[in-house]
Amino acid sequence: MLYRESGLFKTSYAADQVIFPIPQDRWGILAILAIAFVGVPLIMDDYWANAVFIPFLIYSLAALGLNILTGYCGQLSLGTGGFLAVGGYSSYKLMTSFPELDMLLVLGGAGATTALVGLLFGLPCLRIKGFYLVVATLAAQFFIIWLFYKVPWFYNYNATGQISVVPREALGFLVTTQRADPVVRYLFVLSIVVVFALAAKNMVRGRFGRMWMAIRDMDIAAELIGIRPYMMKLTAFAVSSFYIGVAGALIFAVWLGAAESGETYGIDESFLVLFMIIVGGLGSVLGSFLGAAFIVLMPIGLKNLLVDGFGMTAVLAKHIEITAFGVLIIFFLIVEPHGLARLWQIIKEKLRLWPYPH
Repeated sequence: MLYRESGLFKTSYAADQVIFPIPQDRWGILAILAIAFVGVPLIMDDYWANAVFIPFLIYSLAALGLNILTGYCGQLSLGTGGFLAVGGYSSYKLMTSFPELDMLLVLGGAGATTALVGLLFGLPCLRIKGFYLVVATLAAQFFIIWLFYKVPWFYNYNATGQISVVPREALGFLVTTQRADPVVRYLFVLSIVVVFALAAKNMVRGRFGRMWMAIRDMDIAAELIGIRPYMMKLTAFAVSSFYIGVAGALIFAVWLGAAESGETYGIDESFLVLFMIIVGGLGSVLGSFLGAAFIVLMPIGLKNLLVDGFGMTAVLAKHIEITAFGVLIIFFLIVEPHGLARLWQIIKEKLRLWPYPH
């Protein structure tokens, strides 16, 4: 009675194809957006911005990009950290080479550069899949990090090999460096993530998304019905790399303010984002956000509980955090291999039948 499609009549194809067909879904999304844009800024400070909300949003964007490639197109990748580095270093070169460039254009340029790099590394990956594709993307990860470390031009010949952000505005508001208001930085990242999530949701529901999923389920059958697997795989690599490149630029420019290729964008980042989409749910836009929330917020809550609540040392709490992190991931994979998004889908299906017996 609270969550039903019964009585909802649609008189046009447009009404039948809306993103959220059930009114409760639309109200829920609007309520979440209202809380995110209006409620959260009321409690925002440097800690909440730098430790919780901004990393959660940025990693959600990176997970969304990887989910397009792996969850929807079925191409497993371990090169996410390298593509994040391309986005970060591209934004640095654009900001230092074009001082008057708006930050939105910097992000667009960084995403476009990463998309081109994704196409370049996607070409040799078209005829391989499975374990061999994982190895190929892993090689891309190490090559990109090595390149940024060995070529001083990428970090403007800095003696330390580190890149540091410069002040930059977006639509007249300062969004980089520590002088920027944390509320402005949070709203800037939130707006970008909302736009990209909406674009991804429409994309996977459209022509491209259906072809990606056909290739993921059975590429030979997809080719027999007229889909061009090579072209669509390249498209998935490009779109995924664009999303990840923008996330890498946000990590450097808006969140951390400084970066170093091996430390900031190492192989750990590739595994971290991959765990996000596995835990959250492959082939799900919502799963990208749920996985990022689990991976980013769970260690923070556990650390505060162990150190502040039980008085443990920070070192012991870190060891327990890592152990609990692995155990919880295994637990979720056993209980529900399709991720947290599937658990939410099951809850909604039960709500459709409530209060009648199942």
